[in-house]
Parts: sequence; C-alpha cells; structure tokens
Amino acid sequence: MSTPNPITHHIPYNPANLETVSKRPHKRIEIVEPDPTWPTTFIIIEARIKAVLPKDKFLYIQHIGSTSVPDLPAKDVIDIDVVVPDPTAEESYVPALESAGFQFLHRERQWHEHRFLGCETPYANVHVFGPDSPEVVRHRLLRDWLSDPAHESDKELYASVKRQAARECREAGETVMEYNDRKEPVIREILRRVYKAHGLLGVDHE
Repeated sequence: MSTPNPITHHIPYNPANLETVSKRPHKRIEIVEPDPTWPTTFIIIEARIKAVLPKDKFLYIQHIGSTSVPDLPAKDVIDIDVVVPDPTAEESYVPALESAGFQFLHRERQWHEHRFLGCETPYANVHVFGPDSPEVVRHRLLRDWLSDPAHESDKELYASVKRQAARECREAGETVMEYNDRKEPVIREILRRVYKAHGLLGVDHE
C-alpha cells in the first residue's frame, strides 16, 4: 500500500479537536480591496516577533494568506506562519509572544500541532507550526501560485468565492470557521492544480 504524500493529503478540520485557550471579539467578515500597505504591515509584525523570540526559538517566519498575494481582495487580516523547532514546547515561545501583545487563542494537537495566536493592532493571525508540517508548504505553494500572473484566472476565482463566502456568512450570522468551510472546495480545487504542476500527485489523489 502506498504512503500518502503528506503535502497533498488533506486532513479534514474537526472542531472537536480544538482546545480553546482564550477568545477575542469576532471581526466582521468582510472582503476589502487590496491594500498596498499589507506587505509593510507584515514586516512590522515580523519585527515585533523577532524582537522577543531568540534566534534559536524559531526557524523562519512567512507572510501567508490573501494579504500576501499582490492585488488579491482579502479580509483586512495579516496571516503569518511562525515555524518553530517544536510547537509542543509552548514555554519556548508563547510567553515571549504574549509579552509582545499576542494573545494565545487555541491549540490543535491533532492537526499538525497547530498553535494559534493573534493581535489586535494591527489585526493579525499568527500560526505556529513545526518544521515538518506540510501545512506551511501548502501555504507557500498557494501564495506563490496565486501571485504568478500566469494564474490570474485562479486568483479571480478565489476572489469571487471569498466575496460570496463572506456575504453568506454575514447573512447567516456565522463565524470565520464557517467562512473557511465555504471556501474550502475552491481552495482544494486550486491546490490540486498546484500539486499537479509540481508533480506531487501520484497514487494519492487527495
């Protein structure tokens, strides 16, 4: 039996596995036009993280999500991956990030050992993963694919589904979790094209 490619193998989200540490007020789910200041905002947040985390406590930081893609409409939220040697060693990074104004929101032990923090000003989501997490690879692949002018049709498709998902969530009084669920089929459709282009699709056709 073949072993699934960890990058292409999809693990469905299971809210039962979410461990809530704290909560923050819900932000209105609204898609806005691209803001040229988003890359600069990422640099500001990145500097804040680097100012409190010793160099041996993280491997790299990357700007992900829609605000990292030029000219893509998005929620006005900066998404960041912080890759650490061991995300389960929370004492090595959580207190430092909290001292810099980041709020520890939840952990997902069964989903790539994901830890999630946030800050309000500027509004950002900080995702902590380990070096072997396929999720950080997927984030980078999707960002780079949508940033390539050759894939403008996929960027337009994604922008359209984002606007529709945001509108439906507002009308239904839903949260960002439902917003993400509504986008998921199109994200997986685009990722499949990404995987195929990179030769990642083999026996496992997730």
